[in-house]
Amino acid sequence: MSEKTIAAKQPASAKANSLALTSYIAGNPVQSDKLLEVRSPYDRRLVGTVTLANATHAGLAIEAALKGGQKLNRYDRYNILEKTRHLLLERKEEFAQIISAESGLAIREARYETGRAHDVLLFAAIESLKDDGQIFSCDISPQGKARKIFTLREPLSLALCITPFNHPLNQVAHKIAPAIAVGTPVILKPSEKTPLTAIKLVELLYEAGLPHYMLSVLLGPTNEIAEPLIKDARVEIVSFTGSVAVGKKIAASAGYKKVILELGGNDPVIVMDDADIDKAVLLAAEGSFRNSGQRCTAVKRILVHEKIKDEFVKKLVEKAKEYTCGDPADPDTKVGTVIDEASAIYLEGVVKKAVEQGAKVLLGGKRNGALLEPTVITDVPRNADMVVYESFGPLAPVLTFKDIDDAIALSNSTAYGLSSGIVTNNMEHAIRFIKELKVGTVNINEVPGYRIESSPFGGIKDSGLGIKEGVIEAMKCFTFVKTFSMPW
Repeated sequence: MSEKTIAAKQPASAKANSLALTSYIAGNPVQSDKLLEVRSPYDRRLVGTVTLANATHAGLAIEAALKGGQKLNRYDRYNILEKTRHLLLERKEEFAQIISAESGLAIREARYETGRAHDVLLFAAIESLKDDGQIFSCDISPQGKARKIFTLREPLSLALCITPFNHPLNQVAHKIAPAIAVGTPVILKPSEKTPLTAIKLVELLYEAGLPHYMLSVLLGPTNEIAEPLIKDARVEIVSFTGSVAVGKKIAASAGYKKVILELGGNDPVIVMDDADIDKAVLLAAEGSFRNSGQRCTAVKRILVHEKIKDEFVKKLVEKAKEYTCGDPADPDTKVGTVIDEASAIYLEGVVKKAVEQGAKVLLGGKRNGALLEPTVITDVPRNADMVVYESFGPLAPVLTFKDIDDAIALSNSTAYGLSSGIVTNNMEHAIRFIKELKVGTVNINEVPGYRIESSPFGGIKDSGLGIKEGVIEAMKCFTFVKTFSMPW
């Protein structure tokens, strides 16, 4: 299908005028003659442009944040987050359309994401009113005194937050909202592939009354924006979500500061022989195909007990047929594009290589531009690139195991350790998986990615340093604990 044919089929809502946005230094639009064009992965139409920043602008953003301005008390921070939440509710369809247009995600997924971002703002607002300080009595040992020790949290001076292309609204909200909740200024560097949604959220926060020194957003060359900011000693924390390679490079170059890394995943859903097969099939399909499979917590490996493999695979193929792939702006589309054609070509190659190693494609596998059909693959070798590394797309590779020991060993066999989903009705098996899987999250009878926006989230091994995100944990990361004592 040609690009012209694809464009002709688009609904009118997908042909809105392109946006003209800009990087911001503490609320001031960046003045530059360099523009970034953002094009739809689906039909390559121009969705918007962004005025780019440079190294000088990055330095000015640091200076503006450190100069400061109006100090925000707890109620101020609560009120700004609440106003932003209400503004997002009023404009949720506008945001969903931007998300879908610039990322190629199905509009139904984009609408779902606005709901998740709403929850981030809600929980951050609630948590901003709380105080997690502690009190320690000192007269509890022969070495003690009649004193009390108190703790409180104080904001860091400046945070750098770097976000990826997937979940272009929610990933940004998960960085900015907790920082605002504790009063830490942020310089945001969103993905150049999906910057429009991020900038619109920044504008929403300004509109809600956020003091401008609290937030800048910069798009520009990595060597002029991201790298100098990462290395600058005035930046006290770098919070990054993205690839393993970039995350490790950041860790090596950031220097003496906090580094929060949420990296890749190779998450399994493990289906035991006592599982409810219909439930397992639904979880496997949802986990593999939602968001075009572009989630760090998406199902990347489907591990099925060999006794039920044939029945499971048959039902999975039928379920996968329900995940229609096509025009992201069409409400009936369940799977839009991956982020760009290059990614789709790479994933197509991953499938072909697995087939060469003995795997069988039972459904899908065809590519059209950045569209890749939801794909069910069985008999996948355990050493196939598809399951050893992270395949960021709508792929559902099925592997078998013989018993729980084999399942645990197979799950733990990759370099990643983010999340997992277990489908079983056996409590002893569930407990073993919880104890023995080397991952940050184990969900019983649920997809690996299940969480709420305030619960702790993060991985180990190549998935991260074991430091959790989620609203509450992120608020801790953006602060330091001060201890003081008084006679009592």
